[in-house]
Amino acid sequence: MQEPTSSEPQPGSEPRQQPDSEPAATRRTADVAESSRANRGWWDRNADEYQVEHGTFLGDDRFVWGPEGLDEVEAELLGPPEELKGKDVLEIGAGAAQCARWLAAQGARPVALDLSHRQLQHALRIGGSFPLVCADAGALPFADGSFDLACSAYGALPFVADPRLVLREVHRVLRPGGRFVFSVTHPIRWAFPDEPGPEGLSVAASYFDRTPYVEQDEEGRAVYVEHHRTIGDRVRDIAASGFRLVDLVEPEWPAWNSSEWGGWSPLRGNLIPGTAIFVCVRD
Repeated sequence: MQEPTSSEPQPGSEPRQQPDSEPAATRRTADVAESSRANRGWWDRNADEYQVEHGTFLGDDRFVWGPEGLDEVEAELLGPPEELKGKDVLEIGAGAAQCARWLAAQGARPVALDLSHRQLQHALRIGGSFPLVCADAGALPFADGSFDLACSAYGALPFVADPRLVLREVHRVLRPGGRFVFSVTHPIRWAFPDEPGPEGLSVAASYFDRTPYVEQDEEGRAVYVEHHRTIGDRVRDIAASGFRLVDLVEPEWPAWNSSEWGGWSPLRGNLIPGTAIFVCVRD
């Protein structure tokens, strides 16, 4: 696997491990540049801990869409595995490139892109023979029509201030008929506390409040930013960016999964959705 090339922002939505000094959590505006800068730093600082904590669940070469454990091998949201052979696929917010590694095993030609250079160093550690690119999901360093498919499992979209920048870039680099599938925290979760137990089952905020969640240091600089979009917002963003939405998947919590992952848990997963997966086509 080659060394990461560079450009810049985005990752994959997550329960938040904290830097050395505890940041203050708040809700306030955060623009494109501030969100990018904060999240690049957060993922570089927390990549090691993230891979230790979640690496076993994610595996080295599995394609998991979210904490529920929905696997692409069963879901086939990108298409039947046997039809992936020879396809050029862009993974956005690749982390340690587990999904790209699975795609390569099916005979696809993946490119793994992430905001965090440290996350991509973990991809190098695990190994593979596909390109790694450290780049901004809102300014993809690829020519028009470079890919047959694109995917993002909790990558980029929850963290960017303007998701249409990302969607339009993905639309640009896809070939006609190309599919983009992305998963994010289910928007309804923003109305509930981010807790895995019973305290996470009571509505505590307005679902319609789009104010970003921000963690900031003592000087007020953002060190982590996550952005909320309602289901309707996501649909409008997809349509305005030239895509056609062909499916919206809300994975149910499977009986085999006893794991907690931040605010995701069997208790909550059996009652309210935790992940939303949007399946889009570029006509």
